[in-house]
Amino acid sequence: MEINLTVNEKIRKVDVDKNTPLLWVLRDTLHLVGTKFGCGVGQCGACSVHMDGVITRSCLLPVSIVGDAKITTIEGLSEHNNHPVQLAWREIDVPQCGYCQAGQIMTASALLKQNNSPSKEDIKDAMHGNICRCATYQRIEKAVEKAVELTQTTK
Repeated sequence: MEINLTVNEKIRKVDVDKNTPLLWVLRDTLHLVGTKFGCGVGQCGACSVHMDGVITRSCLLPVSIVGDAKITTIEGLSEHNNHPVQLAWREIDVPQCGYCQAGQIMTASALLKQNNSPSKEDIKDAMHGNICRCATYQRIEKAVEKAVELTQTTK
């Protein structure tokens, strides 16, 4: 089935089965491999992307449901990897193995788009559904707090 998708602000035409999860279309068809496969059941957050600005688990989403929604992957978050969350991640040196980090960054950036001044509790709640096998949770929370600072100083 031929489907038009808007991914990272570009219209992409893909010919895939309508039930193929968006994750596999992104990785295998469009070769956008920043979005990771983790658990396959929407529990770990490694596959997180934005769909019309809302955090979405791409491993669970059949590509046929996407429709006209705008999909943003980690590759499309910022042209020069200078989104405040990406800058904060580097400054705080969050990643250990790095596998979950794209999903973590996408979740944090969606949070900041919805709430530009989240409390510590807001941050914990938003990031709760993302699993980090290396347990860098404290650094992740610090990086989100740093991203808040960076976002507020660029206004």
